Amino acid sequence: MPDSNYASPFQSHAATEALAILRLAGPMIVAQLAQTGIAFVDTLMAGRLSAADLAAVSLGSSIWLTVFLSLAGVLMALAPLVSQAFGAGRNREIGPLVRQGLWLGLLLGCITCWLVRSAGPVLLLSGATPDVADKTQQFLAALAWGMPPLLLYRALYPFASAVGRTRPIMFITLASLLLAIPLNYIFIYGKLGLPQLGAEGCGWATAICCWFNFVALAWHCARDRFFRQFQALHHWSWPDWPTQMRLLRLGVPIGISYLVEISAFTVVALLLAQLGATVVAAHQITLNFSAIVYMVPQTISVALTVRVGQAVGAGNEAGAAYTCKIGLQLALAFACCTAVAIWFGAPWLAGLYSSDPQVVTMAGSLLLFAAVYQLPDAAQVCSAGALRGYRITSLPMLILVLAFWGVAVPLGYRLGLHGVPWLNAGQPLAAAGFWGALVLSLFLVAVPLLLYLRHVVRIRSRSGTV
Repeated sequence: MPDSNYASPFQSHAATEALAILRLAGPMIVAQLAQTGIAFVDTLMAGRLSAADLAAVSLGSSIWLTVFLSLAGVLMALAPLVSQAFGAGRNREIGPLVRQGLWLGLLLGCITCWLVRSAGPVLLLSGATPDVADKTQQFLAALAWGMPPLLLYRALYPFASAVGRTRPIMFITLASLLLAIPLNYIFIYGKLGLPQLGAEGCGWATAICCWFNFVALAWHCARDRFFRQFQALHHWSWPDWPTQMRLLRLGVPIGISYLVEISAFTVVALLLAQLGATVVAAHQITLNFSAIVYMVPQTISVALTVRVGQAVGAGNEAGAAYTCKIGLQLALAFACCTAVAIWFGAPWLAGLYSSDPQVVTMAGSLLLFAAVYQLPDAAQVCSAGALRGYRITSLPMLILVLAFWGVAVPLGYRLGLHGVPWLNAGQPLAAAGFWGALVLSLFLVAVPLLLYLRHVVRIRSRSGTV
């Protein structure tokens, strides 16, 4: 049934709406942290076996996560479609939508499996040593078996989020973290009579966790009394091509948006590799910490998609506008706090990652860039999330492509590796040049997205468009 908070948004205090957003986002933040914990366990256990196994897991993870996150983004099209149907009380439409999402997830999972298993050319381009390349291939070959269920899980993820039930996602991801620890121990080190598999064992452990995530969430959606009303997993539906095209029209721009951001940061890391280990380490520290902080605005963005979609589905354009306002204020308030904390705590934060004085000094300076981009980053991701609630995904994608690949990468390449005559006596700025370009690109994304969201809210509030 539609959320009662939308009955009269002007009678609802800002704190009420903020809490509603946080109730959705909070469990997803915990789930994201648990997912980070799984990656940490993989890295820690592989690293204790050998440097080659650690390198293989790190390189392999960068490959499969790029493919997975991009294709999983396509399935986020389910979030606005399901949330609008839920907000309108059209619950009978939700089950068929989810089943079509599962068909799409299965297709994308098979594509992901094939791409991950065919990563040989990427490994050649990476310049990895033969032993690391071989271990990486083994890791990816094992992990690929977990891609179909993982993409099926990512079809159920926006379904659960769109109907306001994110706590099951949190509990399942936490259970997956607890499962990953013994599985990694058994497969990597060769326990319980199994051979020592190293990086390949880490791949098998991850694949089993992927199956666990899908089976656990599917079981919950099939058995839970609240979810049973949608009959998502209680009937059979063949693929419906008009619905599939509807999902793709909304989802492909989201997937491309994810790919644009991920690929831009990946290219920056590759370009920086020629500047030496200290620069690469400092960049990685800044990127890793930024990714952790980014979890909060990113999950608020998903919550905004759901809340805005539910309000639009209920025909309450004023409620949708109110959610946009409160959600952006919430995200920007968090961004202000993190910006201040990073700015004043940069040397200490860098010291948590490394004891090398040169790395700490350079990472501390790069973290200042991370502090500056907290506000535009929060603004752009939450604006895009709110626009998805209105089923608008193509324009944010175009803005991201132009900003990251039209500005960030070429400008970063020029500033970081070649310099310009009027800046720093024409000397290359190294990592600082790349991060400065990334900050600029985020402002170039955030400003037009905020202005366009404002325009959409005004037009729809005036016309009462549903």
